[in-house]
Amino acid sequence: MLAEARPIGVGVRFQPRIAGPVLGPCRRRLGPRAEVHVELFAENRVVIVPAGIGTRTPRSLEDGQVVAARCYGEIVTLAPTGVALVAAGENLTTATLFRSWGEPLSPSRLASFPARPGTHVTAFVDGRRWRGSPGSIPLVRHAEIVLEVGPHVPPHHSFTFPRGS
Repeated sequence: MLAEARPIGVGVRFQPRIAGPVLGPCRRRLGPRAEVHVELFAENRVVIVPAGIGTRTPRSLEDGQVVAARCYGEIVTLAPTGVALVAAGENLTTATLFRSWGEPLSPSRLASFPARPGTHVTAFVDGRRWRGSPGSIPLVRHAEIVLEVGPHVPPHHSFTFPRGS
């Protein structure tokens, strides 16, 4: 798989800031969560999903990871790894994640990257092509979701989540 590795893109387009709202009730404790991994590729580069989506400031960070926040919404990211934490019992989609991030997601756009004419955003779930809208992918426990625009990047089939998650 090392031959399939892609570099992280440089600049704000590849490392977008959080500009979206905290969705759902903003709770003081994180509570039980399902972990989902989301990988983004544009122009043959990795797009970073930032730490802090779905959290309200002030936030405390250590080594780039959120260790405390004023409160946590129904979907959050604590590290810039692509792992999203979904509140137990919530039926959320990739559109929810992008809305909370403040970035667009549609069949023709992935964050700041438009699909070239005649192409579209391609999505994979657990290594299999997703035929619906990229925003309709359910965020279910241990799903490996890959979204790409531009040259095809062979999707990962799985992600190694921390033990006990």
